[in-house]
Amino acid sequence: MNNASRPVAVLPLILCAADLAYQGVGAVETDCFAPPETDCACPAERPAPSAEDAVDESVAYQTAALHTDTLPGGYVLAFNPLGSAGVVVLNEAAWALLNRFRRPQRLADAAGEDDNLHRAAQRLAKLELLQRLDRPACTKRATPQTLTAWLHVTNACNLRCDYCYVRKTADAMSTARSRQAVDAVVRSAVAHGFRRIKLKYAGGEATLNAPLVIATHRYARECAARHGLALDGVVLSNGVALGDRLIRALRDGGLRLMISLDGIGDAHDANRRFANGRGSFACIARTLDQLAALGVTPSISITLSRRNLAGLAATVEYVLDRGLPFALNFYRENDCSAHAADLSFQDEQIIAAMREAFAVIARRLPPYNPLGALTNLARLDTPHDRPCGVGHSYMVIDHRGGVAKCHMAIERTVTDVAAPDPLRLIREDATGIQNVPVNEKEGCRACMWRYWCAGGCPALTYRATGRYDVTSPNCRIYQAIFPDVLRLEGLRLLRYGYANSSKSSVRLSSKSRIADLPRR
Repeated sequence: MNNASRPVAVLPLILCAADLAYQGVGAVETDCFAPPETDCACPAERPAPSAEDAVDESVAYQTAALHTDTLPGGYVLAFNPLGSAGVVVLNEAAWALLNRFRRPQRLADAAGEDDNLHRAAQRLAKLELLQRLDRPACTKRATPQTLTAWLHVTNACNLRCDYCYVRKTADAMSTARSRQAVDAVVRSAVAHGFRRIKLKYAGGEATLNAPLVIATHRYARECAARHGLALDGVVLSNGVALGDRLIRALRDGGLRLMISLDGIGDAHDANRRFANGRGSFACIARTLDQLAALGVTPSISITLSRRNLAGLAATVEYVLDRGLPFALNFYRENDCSAHAADLSFQDEQIIAAMREAFAVIARRLPPYNPLGALTNLARLDTPHDRPCGVGHSYMVIDHRGGVAKCHMAIERTVTDVAAPDPLRLIREDATGIQNVPVNEKEGCRACMWRYWCAGGCPALTYRATGRYDVTSPNCRIYQAIFPDVLRLEGLRLLRYGYANSSKSSVRLSSKSRIADLPRR
């Protein structure tokens, strides 16, 4: 047999999110210090590598308990629910190597004399698809490095959205109060060893108090720099009254934008209307055009209720066509919205709507990681004990300077901005919302997904059950759609990771190809 006809051995190919070099504008990054924005308290950040993560050649490994799925072209998706590496895609050779560890053995023994297999086995261990026999499986969670503060700069709003929890008045935060709020956040950040501060300017409609927002963020930059803290700022807006001048001012002031968009045309207008009853979609579409012309990429927050589920796929297609990062959020009943019975959805309704939307995403895969944006408060890009930072790394400051745990309970203040350390008082408060770790929740302790949904929104759970230590009312939804979201990430890794595979320490042979992938 001559060299031309000799078969080419297929080397193991292992792809994960770290292999992708995409750094484009609007990238959906993996910590809570960057887009996509939502109108919720930010969840946990990604765990940092440690010495304990090092591969040990002297011990035996075995295949971890994995969630797997088949992908086009003979590839396999592997995800360790008790790991922190996220989705990993394997070609047939890498999958075969992983399966050698069904019988526990050392890495070198499984690889034999093949250096390529040995390097691949090391990477499988590094990505936690292999479990060390000398240690129990243990999910590593990060200590939050970002203190997030919601600054409620006004009660006023030019819309009357049916699911809003804010009682509208003309009251607004003053300049003096906004500075006190920033000072309070900085004091708590320094006292608790946070490295970063994230300020969410909200209302009401925050842009109705735009001069204060811009001035406050300028002051926050000065304070953060003085204490060696990184600073991020985002304005949560309905997007109906952003002129070019304001857009430039926000952009030049270093502020990002999150705009609420619940559908196209009537699907959006069913929930988000002006005080006179007129729909707001046309205004938002015009604002999005203005933002694009001025080089500003907002994050889009899509709130799902029964009224707009039928149009969800079209909404997702609309934002993808515009290249906008987005997050899906579930409607949560509150005292102001309880009268609108047609907002609540059944599990089957939202699961079906989200799967239709996922099919749209699969056909036009964005280059950024979707795992932190598609499952409401649950996140599949980093493990976490709690669904959000409420009661731990989050504080809400109302227009009067009162400090609350959660924006959905903004009327129940725990302290005020004059306190030396408001966050300490929030953490010590034993009444109101209790954001307990997922392992303390009945029905969650044995669930394979527990460190990815973390038991869901505590406010929602309490409203539905009267308890904080039980599973979320959305539990069935999460369990149904998590595999679909992971699959989207697997397809994304194939689409964009293949181009970078030659840079990886584990290379792809010239005869391996990715086939039948969905095209954008």
